[in-house]
Amino acid sequence: MKRGYQESSSSSSFGPPKSRPRFNPQDDSEFQEDESTRKEARKVADHYSARKNHTLEEREASPIIHLKKLNNWIKSVLIQLYARRGDAVLDLACGKGGDLIKWDKANVGYYVGIDIADGSIEDCRTRYNGDADQHQRRKKFTFPARLLCGDCFEVRLDEALADDAPFDICSCQFAMHYSWSTEARARRALANVSALLRPGGIFIGTMPDANVIVKKLREAEGLTFGNSVYWIRFDEEFSEKKFKSTSPFGVKYKFHLEDAVDCPEWIVPFHVFKSLAEEYDLELVFVKNNHVFVDEYMKKPDYIELMRRLGALGDGNKDQSTLSPDEWEVAYLYLAYVLRKRGQPEQTRTISRKDRGKMRIMKEDITYLSS
Repeated sequence: MKRGYQESSSSSSFGPPKSRPRFNPQDDSEFQEDESTRKEARKVADHYSARKNHTLEEREASPIIHLKKLNNWIKSVLIQLYARRGDAVLDLACGKGGDLIKWDKANVGYYVGIDIADGSIEDCRTRYNGDADQHQRRKKFTFPARLLCGDCFEVRLDEALADDAPFDICSCQFAMHYSWSTEARARRALANVSALLRPGGIFIGTMPDANVIVKKLREAEGLTFGNSVYWIRFDEEFSEKKFKSTSPFGVKYKFHLEDAVDCPEWIVPFHVFKSLAEEYDLELVFVKNNHVFVDEYMKKPDYIELMRRLGALGDGNKDQSTLSPDEWEVAYLYLAYVLRKRGQPEQTRTISRKDRGKMRIMKEDITYLSS
């Protein structure tokens, strides 16, 4: 089941983006969107807004509970590897704030979360404040925070976050592929990351592995493939299972994952992502398929113990495997990546983020960004 990540494998028929001059943050001409693109983004936002917060009992009953725990482990490892005490964090597509506890354990100094779904942002606010039923007994978070509601793949963020930047670390978990519906959105996403990270700052993330998805599509009899917990379906326009090298954006498929996702997604050929990121001064540190990531970091004692505590691959007693083969196959559909912004970081950092964010966020404290 394990595999190395080959940038030249099955999805390499996608060509790199056309060469362009370095981006000018003052020039918005290349980021214009049409109404159909906004409708697609709204469809994704409505899906995530409609998802309710589950009780602990409901979460444990999920058919993909161990996959969710595995994903939490992968995100935790990324955060532990790259977050430092006092860091200012920008969490793009933060959702319902599921990673807040991970950032708190990393002792970060300031947190800004942004998500397109207003329902998710409200749930994130509730979670941060400790008002959600399942978090009643949890201690308060140690860092001040700020929340924004808006499409971080369309809206320019450097103006809205001028008083909060620069950030030491940016995270975008299981969401960057939603920017790949158009080149304009992909560029806006990377421009926002680059504009807000300090020199030497780190961008961590997870997203679907295009190589695996295209490989599975080509191995399938039709345009749909999956197992008991997920399925992916491509439209008839891709019936030949070939993709134009001149059109690496907008390759849409429908993704369904039990108790998690049911909305359109887009293929992100990683070599194109890497090439585009370089235009925005973001250099690749590493990319690993999640199977490879698990294999590599499960060799380190600290992360083995973390996995045991989360209960994804072991029951904490006999270390018996609990992740089902079908869930493990879903994990294979994703990769983890780390990018670093070019430049040398300043020798001294401002640890304190006084007067930024709140220790308790009211509804009126949420900033709403218009397109």
